Amino acid sequence: MSAIDFLHAPLILLLVVVAPIWIIAHYATRWRMSRKLSTEDETLLSELWESASRMESRINNLESVLDAEAQDWRKKT
Repeated sequence: MSAIDFLHAPLILLLVVVAPIWIIAHYATRWRMSRKLSTEDETLLSELWESASRMESRINNLESVLDAEAQDWRKKT
């Protein structure tokens, strides 16, 4: 028997058992990491939340001014 004959069993074992487990573990880890928000995403989300909050405040102020100036402005739409 040559040296290559001794490599058949470990090679088959590697391809049938180790490689699929390794591939599954690799992509499972990638999938878990992609589910989390990055720090960049968290910062952007925080900025958007603050911007929406300011916009809501401005809209409420505008509506109160319009209610005081033109009471029937809501009926015109």
